[in-house]
Amino acid sequence: MTDKFQNKVVWITGASAGIGEAVAREFARHGAKLVLSGRKPAELERVQKEIGFTDSDCLVLPMDLLEFDKAPELVQKVLSHFGRIDIIFNNAGVSQRSLLAETKFEVDQQLINTNFLGTVALTKAVLPVMIKQQNGHIAVISSLVGKFGTPKRSSYSASKHALHGFFDTLRAEHFQDNIKVTIVCPGFIRTNVSINALTGDGRAQGTMDDATGKGISAEECARRIVKGMAKGKEELLVGKSEIYAVLVKRFFPGIFSKLIRKAKVT
Repeated sequence: MTDKFQNKVVWITGASAGIGEAVAREFARHGAKLVLSGRKPAELERVQKEIGFTDSDCLVLPMDLLEFDKAPELVQKVLSHFGRIDIIFNNAGVSQRSLLAETKFEVDQQLINTNFLGTVALTKAVLPVMIKQQNGHIAVISSLVGKFGTPKRSSYSASKHALHGFFDTLRAEHFQDNIKVTIVCPGFIRTNVSINALTGDGRAQGTMDDATGKGISAEECARRIVKGMAKGKEELLVGKSEIYAVLVKRFFPGIFSKLIRKAKVT
């Protein structure tokens, strides 16, 4: 698999922690050149330093997904540095831990803008580059709740469902341009996702969910993701036994509906 990503330019959003950081380290291990993006420049620089990459192999490019109009400018900065973009790994996002009826509409907007529209804006800015290259690979972090809804995840789940519709369409429309699309659906991954999750008034939850704390490591998640991308997988379910909920939902929807009402989700 090393040859698959050797010298490929991989742009990762949300690269300062969690899955994004772990994926950056995994791609680096396979010889890729990196673009590290996120809202915390100091943390991005830490990741670069710990990986051991110089500026010739790694571009630290701070960004905020909510600044939609800056996406084309960021693309040009990557092209000025590396001359091409082989892989865009859309990882940045925020989760939710609040009941639908208790969530302010402004929080719903923030979840959709960050997880869906921010990702769409950046992807659409990168897409012309890949069309011109006649080559590229677009990956996006969805979630198991991009396949079904659960309590306390209303707009988070909606944003992830939306990613599936958008990127399935992109894959179909640009197959002839040799552009691959991989949608990753993590289950419980041991990161700070639940600590940073938004509650009904927009504040972070501040605590670790039991299931998240018992999930697989971000490093193991990254290994599975990069391995799946190397194989050209269109969709990846990553986690432990929770991934089988997708099959229960598909084949036994009535049973799934009863189970999910009682599921422990924090």
